[in-house]
Amino acid sequence: MIEHTYQELKVGQIGFVEKTITETDLYVYAGVTGDFSWLHVNEVRARQGHFKTRIVHGMLLAGLISTVIGNQMPGAGTIYEKQSLHFVRPCFINDTIRAQTEVIELLPAGRVRLKTTCHNQKGELLVEGEAIVIPPRHHMVGNLLGKEVIAT
Repeated sequence: MIEHTYQELKVGQIGFVEKTITETDLYVYAGVTGDFSWLHVNEVRARQGHFKTRIVHGMLLAGLISTVIGNQMPGAGTIYEKQSLHFVRPCFINDTIRAQTEVIELLPAGRVRLKTTCHNQKGELLVEGEAIVIPPRHHMVGNLLGKEVIAT
């Protein structure tokens, strides 16, 4: 697990995860959230819709951005304050998604502005937005693992 404190962050730093979204992922997400819209779970009905097939929940992609924020950039202990999202293109089952964050501004009061994006395997932009987050003030991961860590 990675954790970057506010003091360690620099404009331009990035973090990312890549994941192929399976049909199982779609149904698990639908089950957890209760969003069983025909857009996502009914192939016969979805063929009659705008995209001619089922699409992945947009908020599942937003969850991948959250994964980056909470596990990589800035990392463990980061608090989400705000997130804007613009859904540019749909995600389809079996697309491989690269969710990414990039530090674009260090703000007062220990906050950081991040550019957040999701691209598919073709490099097409699916989701773009910005997040305001509060990275951890001190390193904690080493402490949790029983290692000596000096707080910064």
